[in-house]
Amino acid sequence: MIRQFALADWFTLSNAACGSGAIFAMMTYLQVGEVLHIYYAGALVLMALVFDFLDGRIARSRSRASIMGRELDSLSDVISFGVAPAMIAYACGMQGLYDRLVLIYFVVCGVSRLARYNVTAEELSGEDDKVKYFEGTPIPTSIFLVLVLVVSAAAGAIGNDLPLGKLDIGPFELHPIVFLFAVSGTLMISRVRIPKP
Repeated sequence: MIRQFALADWFTLSNAACGSGAIFAMMTYLQVGEVLHIYYAGALVLMALVFDFLDGRIARSRSRASIMGRELDSLSDVISFGVAPAMIAYACGMQGLYDRLVLIYFVVCGVSRLARYNVTAEELSGEDDKVKYFEGTPIPTSIFLVLVLVVSAAAGAIGNDLPLGKLDIGPFELHPIVFLFAVSGTLMISRVRIPKP
């Protein structure tokens, strides 16, 4: 199987590796509490974005775009721009029941958006076999959520000090900042058309 991978596929797998590394960095943060691991996670998600950008460019320049590459890209994106940002949010303090439900919603929206893209990619392609636009915001836009959390961590605004505070609703907590993830997820599954570069 490895011999069948094109050069672009290795960049795609590097994307997945970075996302996985970000998740492990946050697990380490939960164990040791050193904010440096949040920075590592943020840097790894940023590196995943670079690999995600490069894999498409390489595939097109070498005329090696394939269904396999598209599926690899989607699976990698779920890890790096769906699960990893949700894990960063959880580790930074969004740990109430309502927070977790919103974070799960965010991940599920990301998965749904990528599945929809894969199913409709051929329909959206023009004569040059290139998709002209995205339906819904691309999942890598979650890099902005990661940036917000890294900046908050640098300012010491994590845990009980997350921006916008905390609400007690019944026996469970809600951190209003988690609604950024709800908005991001909702935009991903929307029908908004965004031109693809």
